[in-house]
Amino acid sequence: MKAVIVRHPGGPEVLEYTEVPTPAVKPGWTRVKVRGFGINHSEIFTREGKSPSVQFPRILGIEAVGTVDATSAPERFTSGQKVVSLMGEMGRAYDGSYAEYVLLPNKQVYPIATDLDWARLAAVPETFYTAFGIYQSLQLQSGDRVLIRVATSGVGIAILKLMKASGLDLTVTGTTRSDRKDAALRAMGIDAIVHTPDVTCLPDDAGEFDKIVDLIGPAAVRDSLTHTAEWGVVSSTGQLGGVWTLEGFDPIIDIPNNRYLTGFYSGDVDAQRVQKLFDFIAKHHVDVTPEKVFTLDQTREAHEYLATATDLGKVVVLP
Repeated sequence: MKAVIVRHPGGPEVLEYTEVPTPAVKPGWTRVKVRGFGINHSEIFTREGKSPSVQFPRILGIEAVGTVDATSAPERFTSGQKVVSLMGEMGRAYDGSYAEYVLLPNKQVYPIATDLDWARLAAVPETFYTAFGIYQSLQLQSGDRVLIRVATSGVGIAILKLMKASGLDLTVTGTTRSDRKDAALRAMGIDAIVHTPDVTCLPDDAGEFDKIVDLIGPAAVRDSLTHTAEWGVVSSTGQLGGVWTLEGFDPIIDIPNNRYLTGFYSGDVDAQRVQKLFDFIAKHHVDVTPEKVFTLDQTREAHEYLATATDLGKVVVLP
């Protein structure tokens, strides 16, 4: 089969389009014919050698959409069945989706019912699964004032789309470091934009919000809590601030009275939640159209494009 393999860390040039043996099915695993996958920043980090647990050579790719090709569990899966997979150790401990076929643990293969074409389907799994988990955790209500910190990120855009399609009367503000993508954000329906050259600190006059999506993570959580209205919720889901844990965090002192702090871990994948996501997309006509589509032999170009893109949206590859 054709695949894109990384033999050693480096820039996009280390993504080698080549031919490798098609993986054979083994007990507990299912082979999926890859119909599409999204390009994720975590794969770029891995390609650059910033994932210490990953051993090279490796086929990257932490998500895939496709059809069942062969399986060790015929009582669970049928040939040609439409499935998605995401997270786990895919593309890290074992070869991932940058290929014509991917071999996956049975427990990580999720059959789905959806009418989305392959390009739009490929734009959904990891990004929108995370966004949907955040959406649910916020317990949104009409009238809520919502802040999305780093609104221009992939998950930020996805949750903006979910909120705007939901039918709830929400006022959504987004933060971004510069005005480079303001026009694109406004075109997607964002109500206000706050520029934060220091992503970890909101301006004093930013005001209060009923719900805050904090994609910066531990580096900004305390700051987010100071801008949360009474009975408001902060969802700290993401680590774009480069800090992984909250050191010396005292919930009694650091969480103001009558505020709530939650999060969502996208590595905990639930088959029912996956289908619920696709049902939500269908019911509310959420626009999941990718920004740009590449072919498998253009995966290197897809990585290069993602590093320089000025528009917003998901970059996908259709083998």
